[in-house]
Amino acid sequence: MRASICGTLASFLSATIIGMIMGEKIEIIKSITLCIMKKITLLLITLLVLPFASNATEPLPDSIHDYLITIETEYGDIKMILFDDAPEHKNNFIKLAKAGVYDNIIFHRVIDNFMIQTGDQTTSNKERDYDENIIPETIPAEINEDYKHIYGAVGAAREGDNANPERRSSGTQFYIVENHNGAPHLNGEYTVFGQVMSGLSVVDSVAAKPTNDKDKPEQDIRMNVQVEEVKRSNIEKFYNFNYGDY
Repeated sequence: MRASICGTLASFLSATIIGMIMGEKIEIIKSITLCIMKKITLLLITLLVLPFASNATEPLPDSIHDYLITIETEYGDIKMILFDDAPEHKNNFIKLAKAGVYDNIIFHRVIDNFMIQTGDQTTSNKERDYDENIIPETIPAEINEDYKHIYGAVGAAREGDNANPERRSSGTQFYIVENHNGAPHLNGEYTVFGQVMSGLSVVDSVAAKPTNDKDKPEQDIRMNVQVEEVKRSNIEKFYNFNYGDY
């Protein structure tokens, strides 16, 4: 009898202990499952938000890095930097370039011994794969008297003062000064927001092409734009450029 009771008690205790162990295992499994679900949810949210975040304004680089812009043409590459002192223009250009807005478009206005102009996204010969809502109609002027229209200066196109007294810049179009003596008559009138680092001979080549009576090259000259983040010290070293001068 006593042996039977002891056997029963032992079975009960064994079942209880096993139940406790199993219960702990279940709780552990539940905890692990919950953790995994949270990570999966966070990953899904990130994947859903990133496409929209890519259309947001890009932050400026830090004090060590800057963006180096490369305009690729059939005549060679034009490399340029954009000024931190024109953040609206710099951020907007980087955003559009990364989205592909400037790819496969033409230099639609070219005047030899003056400037070459591009940036009209409607001249692309490829299907657009970006959200056109990222393109602003205009952006506020950031005219800085310290930035002159020297050879290779990058300026923002705009409508004339009568229609645009605030001198707001085009949301996409820009020009590069090709006259080796600059274009001083534009100083203080248009926003200068960058400078060519190399490829001025390419600018000259584009400017020298025959044009029609509307200053459009007779043969389309298309471009693609690449953006890379590099050290400012490398830009100064390789392009003999001093940020302190600008």
